[in-house]
Amino acid sequence: MGDVISTNLDEGKREMITARTSTVMAEFGRFYEQQYAVALFNSVRYEIEGGGNTQTQLLHRKDPLKNKSIFSGSLFQYLEESKKWRSRFLYVGDSYNISLYESKAAHDRGLHSKGVINCAGYRALTSMEEYLGLLNNSLGDTKAKSASAPFLKCPTQFPLILWHPYARHHYFCVMTEKEQKKWHAVFQDCVRHSNNGLSEECKVATPAFTDALRLYRQAKGHYGTWDMMCGNQAQILANLVMETLHPELKNLIVPRLKGKLQQRQRDWMLISDAVCRQVLSQTKTQHEALAQVCEVERPRLDSALRTDMDQIITSKEHVSGKIRALVLPRIEQLVRSKVQPYIHSILEALMEPTSRGFSEVRDILFSELVEVSKNTMNDSSRGKLGEHMDKISMLAFHPVKMQSCYGKMEALNLEGLQQRCDVSSPSVFIQRAQVLMRQQMDNAVHTFEQLVHQSLDGHSTEDLCKTIQRCQDRVLKKYDYDSSTVRKKFFREALLQIIIPYMLKQLSPSCSPDLPKFKELIFEDFSRFILVENIFEEAVLQSVSKDIMMAVKEAAVQRRHNLYRDSMVLTNSDLNLHLLGEDTIDWAGQLGGVKGEKQGGEMANRKRKQIVSMIHLDGMPLPYESCQEIPGVDCIPEEYEGQAGQDLESKKPVNPVQHVPIEKEPGSPDGVNEIRDLINPVLEVVEKDSSQLTNGMLSLEEGDEVKHITTVTDMVQGSSRKYNSVFRL
Repeated sequence: MGDVISTNLDEGKREMITARTSTVMAEFGRFYEQQYAVALFNSVRYEIEGGGNTQTQLLHRKDPLKNKSIFSGSLFQYLEESKKWRSRFLYVGDSYNISLYESKAAHDRGLHSKGVINCAGYRALTSMEEYLGLLNNSLGDTKAKSASAPFLKCPTQFPLILWHPYARHHYFCVMTEKEQKKWHAVFQDCVRHSNNGLSEECKVATPAFTDALRLYRQAKGHYGTWDMMCGNQAQILANLVMETLHPELKNLIVPRLKGKLQQRQRDWMLISDAVCRQVLSQTKTQHEALAQVCEVERPRLDSALRTDMDQIITSKEHVSGKIRALVLPRIEQLVRSKVQPYIHSILEALMEPTSRGFSEVRDILFSELVEVSKNTMNDSSRGKLGEHMDKISMLAFHPVKMQSCYGKMEALNLEGLQQRCDVSSPSVFIQRAQVLMRQQMDNAVHTFEQLVHQSLDGHSTEDLCKTIQRCQDRVLKKYDYDSSTVRKKFFREALLQIIIPYMLKQLSPSCSPDLPKFKELIFEDFSRFILVENIFEEAVLQSVSKDIMMAVKEAAVQRRHNLYRDSMVLTNSDLNLHLLGEDTIDWAGQLGGVKGEKQGGEMANRKRKQIVSMIHLDGMPLPYESCQEIPGVDCIPEEYEGQAGQDLESKKPVNPVQHVPIEKEPGSPDGVNEIRDLINPVLEVVEKDSSQLTNGMLSLEEGDEVKHITTVTDMVQGSSRKYNSVFRL
């Protein structure tokens, strides 16, 4: 593997990669410094003038995943270095990074992981055919056939593949379809969370970054949505570099690769991964330096803004009026002829799957709350209530339970817009809506917890069921209101994200040459905060926003997809609801009598409560710790697991190696075979059916060697066929 990379990435190519990355970062840095001052101006102005954000009905908690882990278990991974499949223990913590360990014991002992996968930009696949299609497209110049065999063969029918256009691919497999579905849901959640890597809490740095990135790509002629805006700032910038560098290197390197198609595919994937890692290392360092420069200058800019805010606003409005007078006729003509006729059809395409997804969130929420109410009727003790509330607390972060909600959004189809409005794919909107679904589910569950917790004071156990029912009804009404508000905002933002790039692409050739002359109207002291390019884009946005707002308002007035009118206000709104806590309630500690252990470091990490329950197959041992339960883990069982998922701790994994008991002292050996038996002790190994994956290997003590293998078939009453393999050591 190292020879392939070093041969094709010599010193000259690595220097070229470094130079290209530095060039892109320098160009991006100029846009970022400009947009940083503008974003700071907008933030300070918003702080001074105040905003008109809609008051939400549901509460939001700060750190919902504190002391939690998402999932952990064992599966099989293909190792590039040895070209073999090996068992690996995977741990998915609250960061949604996938940590790989040699075994569960290695994780429990706090040993270093074998590797960590950040899923930003990846796609989780469950089909070798789909993977082959993506893989064959990676070598565009070769005569790849869709039916070509891959460079690895999956030993089971249930693969799990993490595919990335630039970075290394990761191959896993499991034994059953049930395991595959659960792991696939977990992997998809890791991708979804990692892609959403820009913090919305950063009111200056994040807008500056996104605007600088958009302006950089527009300067290169790319106006539409971008699928690879995934991960944190360094990862996004690495994708920006690779967007142009990757095809150039492919044209240089791929024709020189030797071997069969499968070998060339593998080699190119490894080379591309090495390039991606080099670029990411540079973008991380250079972006940190760029951000540091802007942060150092921020106090001076902030002071200047607060001193001259009124004059800056007046100057900007004056310049805006001049620019609008010039470009408004062209903008209105474009809106009337090319935009207005399509707004309603685009909105309808967005509303249908999005509203179905949010409706599914409500159905699951209602079902879980009813379950809590039923369980409370059967046992109204506060200890049992604490158990039920502790389980429902992490419902929004349970990828398997939320999968049906996310699946509704996958039906979004914007096929007609992909060429007209330069929408590369609907994945940007799908993942954004899925993140909003998860947020609304968590807000609803958290609000229910706070209302129940508040209502427990001074109420007897007889009134507990009625109290829970009232809290349930209140939360569902609040969810309906907030769901409507969130969806309307999502529709407006999505329409702008689709339409504005199209309009800018149409208007820029005729309008951009006239903009520089307006710079003369801006005082030099204010030129950092007032940019004519931004004012032009604001004029375009304001002109089409009226039509978009009207289309969404009409849908709400008609009560389509259960949208509420903007004037709708809940009559039973809780004025003091925001005074309730923002932190997660420790139900087990407060009502169950279980005090949380205060631990730090690796030990605390390994003792975290797990959200997704493990898998156990009835009548089968747990091979290679595959998806075993972690002792002491509290989780939410899936509907289809039933009682079996609750008894995992009592089931011990079957030890596959058993020594044959010696009934009596053997006599003096007479034959050659008997002498060999004494020299080479015999171990009897009971294996599952041959369909079970064993990699053809068993654990041996150091110095042992397999000399002879004999297979004997035997039928065991009341169970499936087993094979006794006698290994001579």
